Order: sequence, then C-alpha cells, then structure tokens
Amino acid sequence: MRRWVYLGFSLLVFAAEAGQLPLTVSEIGLMLRSGYSSTSLMQELSKRHFADAVDEAKEKTLVKAGASAELVAALKSGIYSLSPGKTAAVQEQLAGAEQRRAEQAEASHTADAAYQARVVRERSAKSTTSNAPDVNLGAISEFLKGDLVKMHNGAPAHVDDGALANKKLIAFYFSAQWCGPCRKFTPQLVDYYKRVAPEHPEFEVVFYSMDRSLFAMEKYIREENMPWPAIDFSKLKEKEVLAKNAGSGIPSLVLVDSTGKLISSSQSGGQNFGPQKVLADLDAIFAGKAPARLAAQ
Repeated sequence: MRRWVYLGFSLLVFAAEAGQLPLTVSEIGLMLRSGYSSTSLMQELSKRHFADAVDEAKEKTLVKAGASAELVAALKSGIYSLSPGKTAAVQEQLAGAEQRRAEQAEASHTADAAYQARVVRERSAKSTTSNAPDVNLGAISEFLKGDLVKMHNGAPAHVDDGALANKKLIAFYFSAQWCGPCRKFTPQLVDYYKRVAPEHPEFEVVFYSMDRSLFAMEKYIREENMPWPAIDFSKLKEKEVLAKNAGSGIPSLVLVDSTGKLISSSQSGGQNFGPQKVLADLDAIFAGKAPARLAAQ
C-alpha cells in the first residue's frame, strides 16, 4: 500500500513539474495525425516522457500515423520511458480518466435522448390542441423584425430589418446540433439553398434552433456553414408559434408565404414525411406547379 501511495505521490509531482501526463502510443499517434512532426514529438517526450511499451502492433500504428524510424527506435529503446512503477501508475490513472470520459459521454447521450423526447411530447401536445392550419402572424417580416442573426466573422450579427420584406416563400428549419439526423440533413439543405436561392430571390430559409444553449446553436451554424439567417436564441421562446406546424420530430421544414400562411410541412395528415417533402414541394413551386397537397384542394 505504501509503495502505491509513494508512486501516486511521485506521479503527481512529476505531472506538476511537466505540466502534463506522460504520453502513450495512442496519444502520439493522434498528435502525429494532427500535424506534429516526429522531431517535435521527441522534444515533447523529453519533457513529458513515455508511459507505454512498443510491441509489433503498436509499432505498426505509429508508422501508419507517420512516425519516423528515428522516433520509433527512440520509443523502443526506452530513453524516454518512465520506470516500470511510474508507468503502471500512469496507465492506471489514464484508465480511470478514460472510464470517467465514457461515463460522462453516456450521461450526455442519456440527457440528449431525454431532452429530445420532451421536445417531441411538447410539440405533439401543441399540434393536437390546435386545429387551425396556418400560423396567422400577419407579415412574417414584421413578426421577425429585429430578431434575426447571421454569422459574421465567426460571431452572430443582427440581420437588416428588411431581410424578409421581399420574401414570398420562407422555409423555417427546425434543427439542433445534438440531433444526428439533423446533422445528416443540414448539408443537403445547404447544397439545395446554394443551388436554388440565387435563382429565386423570393425564397429564404430561417433557422429555428432546438439547441439547449446559445453556444451549441452558434457552433452548429459555424460547423455547417449555414448561409441563411437564424432567429436570435434569446427570442426563440417568443416565436414558438412558428413551430405549430413543424410536427413531432426534427429535422423539420415548414414552408409559409409572406403572411405566415402554411404551404408545406414535413408533417402532413398526422404523418411525418421528413423535410425532403418540403423540398419536393418547393421544386414543384419553382417549376410553376402547385404542391401536391394544395393541388388536391
């Protein structure tokens, strides 16, 4: 027991002096793939040392990651290695940290699933308590006046109040960074927008974030390079009426005219057909045809 207490104390002292824990083969591989050179890694190893062993499989991993023969030879020779006792203590600490990360990831996944389920329940309740098909907001441009933002140099900036004044077709996009299907569909919507918007200046997409924080919303916009405006995160609560026809899941698109009258939605007749339905209806409109739902009326 005293031996392990001593080793643990020695490891803490060592980590404090070095600033970081010793490196392993896995971390060296990641650093190589992220752009570190073998020379810079050997300099790093001289300060942080090596708490691992290089067998045949790990050597292949290092070579595949881009390690030079000199770096591999140095690691195998043991010149950067800690003593066996300190190596064991480091490995134990790393294993504990990995376990904590796995537990945190599982907790985050569970929380996301619970949040998504709550969103679905709330939106389902709203859709079942309302019979009117349209948002009935008056002019959409007035309803959202002063409430739209767009990324500029990596930070949100307010969009000109007249941004929607001449828009006749507005597709509200309900999505979130934590939603896997959303992250899969968003690049498709970006491609569609870039192809269609220049030819149809009367059309606009507006992002309605279902994220739980401003940070997540902005990160999502930047990651996906969303070219359209978004409703200011602080104003989303005031604009919940826009989600009335969005259905019970995301990603979802709701297409309205400039007065808020519903034209097309991912949900139709109590069924969720997904956002592709709205894109198909938009294509029909741009081709001079009425969407199937309206044509049948």
